[in-house]
Parts: sequence; structure tokens; C-alpha cells
Amino acid sequence: MPVSGTIRTLRRAATAAATAALLLGTAAVATTPAQAAQPGVPAGFHPEQDHAGSTVAAREGRGAADPTDTASTFAALAATTQTKGMDVSSYQGNVAWSTAYANGARFAYVKATEGTTYTNAYFAQQYNGSYNVGMIRGAYHFALPNVSSGATQAAYFVAHGGGWSKDGKTLPPALDIEYNPYGATCYGLSQAGMVSWIRDFSNTVHTKTGRYPVIYTTTNWWSTCTGNNGSFATTNPLWIARYSTAVGTLPAGWSYQTIWQYADSGTLPGDQDYFNGALDRVQALANG
Repeated sequence: MPVSGTIRTLRRAATAAATAALLLGTAAVATTPAQAAQPGVPAGFHPEQDHAGSTVAAREGRGAADPTDTASTFAALAATTQTKGMDVSSYQGNVAWSTAYANGARFAYVKATEGTTYTNAYFAQQYNGSYNVGMIRGAYHFALPNVSSGATQAAYFVAHGGGWSKDGKTLPPALDIEYNPYGATCYGLSQAGMVSWIRDFSNTVHTKTGRYPVIYTTTNWWSTCTGNNGSFATTNPLWIARYSTAVGTLPAGWSYQTIWQYADSGTLPGDQDYFNGALDRVQALANG
């Protein structure tokens, strides 16, 4: 073979080898979770699957009986005007807000953030869309207490949608604190440590927005992971999750719930909620 032909053959071989190496490198990158390289991110991070109540049905079921589900509790619920609402996350994608409003929703909570690395890609459509059809809306943060401090996550949340303004249509920021979707129920914190984390988050939100956050939780999780601490009831409205016909026993300190997430599906997109009062009480909470 002429020298020029040999050179061309060697060049083709080198190019093929380089291309193969590049493809192998690309495949290796593609099969390595991008989140794994980020500090403070749990293994198998799946924030698109995490939302207010995403762990509740699996841990507490639906329609579970409670000793306080008596005739008097049903009568009290029926006697109180309840305002229909909903909560959504990226799982719902673009929401048909006009349809939801036509079906009775008057308020909405929208997931904004999780930990300190995730923001909801649909947040603008959901947060602004609900506002534009006349709903009173607010933002919530899905807590990961084992990856960073309460203050750090609160600051991230407020900077990425968790703010508040006294416009009559913005609910206080909310903290979603529930079963750990990545491991130990209480995120490896002691009961005292969890109380400190929540207080750190709550105080930081208050400092930055002027409002204490609404706390979303279940009675069982709260009892297990905070020792049923009753010290937040004087500052933080309660958003209780229980998928049944009554709210059941509330965490210590709270004599009533402000919002009840009573089902994880229904006529409205996302989770189904009742505000404990008429629409003017929702407006009152929004105005502080």
C-alpha cells in the first residue's frame, strides 16, 4: 500500500477510536444520576414525585378510622362553612385553572422548592395561573431536614417563590414536613433536633417575609418526629393531612385546623383541600 494510503487508514482508525471513546463517555455520563454529584442531595433524588401528601397514603392509608370520629365531630364539620381548594406540584404540569375555578376551587398551594437544589419547573404557570383566575394562592416548600439547616432551606424557598405580599390574594408561605421519601421517617433527627429545625425554618421565613409559615403535616408524623410538640400553635397555622371523612385528632397545641387535605385525588387537579371557614376567612389569612 502507498504511504499516503497507510496514513489515511491510520487517521480513520484514530478517528473511529476517538468517536467510540466519546460515545462511551457520553453513555457513562447519561447513566450516572446528575443529582448524585451535588452535595446535600439524597441518593435517588426524585423531587418531581415529592409533594404535599406524597408519603401519606402509603404510611397512613385512606379512610382510616379515628377514635374522635364521632357524631359530634361530623356535626361540627357540617356546621362550618368549608372553602374548597387544592394543592399542586410539577406532577400536575400545566393546570387548567379556569376549569378548576369553575369546579369550585377558591384557593391553591403550589410547590415551589425542595431542599436547596430543586425548583418546580411549572411554578410560574401554576402560581400565576391560579392568581389570574381569581384564586388566593400560596407557595410551599418540601422539607429535607437531613440535608441542610432550616434557615438555609427557608432562605432558598423565599428566594425561589416562597415570598409573601399583602395583596389579599397571597397566602403565607407553607412548610411541608412529612415522612421522609428517601429513608428514615424522621430524617435521622431526634425529636428535639426536629423541633429546632422547624423553628429555624419558621423563624427565618418570618424574618424574611413578615409571616410565620403554615405547617403541613400529619398527626402521626408530628407525634413521632417532634414528640407531639405543642409550641408552634400560637404562631403557625395548621394544614393537616388525613384522608378520611373527618380530620381526627390534631397535633398538640392546635385546637382546630386552618386547612385540611382530605384526599389525594378528586374533582380538582392535585390534592383536595378544605379551608376551615368561608372565603372571607381565606382572605383574612392572606392579609395577615
